[in-house]
Amino acid sequence: MAKRPYDLRHAAVSLWLNAGVPPTQVAEWAGHSVNVLLRVYAKRVYGQDEVARIRVQAALALTTGAEQSRVP
Repeated sequence: MAKRPYDLRHAAVSLWLNAGVPPTQVAEWAGHSVNVLLRVYAKRVYGQDEVARIRVQAALALTTGAEQSRVP
C-alpha cells in the first residue's frame, strides 16, 4: 500500500500519461490545469519518443498525400 494517499494519485496520473492518454484528459481527470499537470508530471513520462516520431511521420504522410492529390 502507498505510504501517503497522494502516492496513489501520483501513480495513477503517471500511469495514464505513460499509457498515452492525452495530457488534456489526464488533467481533467486529476483536477489539474494542463500547465500544472505538465509542470509536475513531465519528468515522469518515459519511453514515448518512438511513438511520437511514428505519429509525426504518419501525420506528415497524410498531409503530403492530401496536398499531392490536390495538385492537377
